[in-house]
Amino acid sequence: MSEMHEFTGLGVGGRRVVVAGATSASGTATCAALADAGATVVALGSNAGRLDELALHVPGIATEVCDLSDSSAVDTLALRLSASGAVDGLVHLVGGWVGGRGIPGQTDDAWSSIERSFRTLRNTSRAFYPALVASEAGRVAIVSSTAVDSPTASAADYAAGKAASESWMRSLAHGFRSDQGESGLRAAAVVFVVKALVDDRMRAAAPEKTFPGYTEVGTLAAAVVGLWDAPAGELDGARIRLP
Repeated sequence: MSEMHEFTGLGVGGRRVVVAGATSASGTATCAALADAGATVVALGSNAGRLDELALHVPGIATEVCDLSDSSAVDTLALRLSASGAVDGLVHLVGGWVGGRGIPGQTDDAWSSIERSFRTLRNTSRAFYPALVASEAGRVAIVSSTAVDSPTASAADYAAGKAASESWMRSLAHGFRSDQGESGLRAAAVVFVVKALVDDRMRAAAPEKTFPGYTEVGTLAAAVVGLWDAPAGELDGARIRLP
């Protein structure tokens, strides 16, 4: 029988959180919010120069250069990080919008980008899964899209890729419950849903736009920090629409 674990509500302070795709605008905001809340942040990316810029913008974080589409490289990284301490969170922010004109406009290049996003989620969550199960408060989160709810021809590749990622996250949620049991559940897999994300750079580049329905990257970052403020049982398998 699983041991009952009482939720302590200690928050993210002192937790060690891995952020994949950390050099994006959403990644930068998330790393900053986590660090401000007292988390130890490990930022992952494939471009050393952009990671150096991130480290200057968010002092105190650790950075790791890794091709997240290479499962062997991710496995090696996960083993090394796990050997040096607990890993309490994985925030996957790899990928962005890809569209095309109708079904014939769904190109192989676009699909390759979408497929890479899913592959990096699969690689990172598999590699860090044992550490997240071992954590007293493991959390995995991705950002999905409202396009999954109402896919269009022009966003067919994008919606299909996001749907695959959401399915994978539901499987992770089932894995956590299977491995830890309902009464001992400490880990949670969560999907955040947005129409699109917006940041200060986008607003500055198009001051005439209002970006209706878009979610500020700071709102996403705050939601990530809040994952450690609720018990796993309330979060595991959740699909949360962000304002």
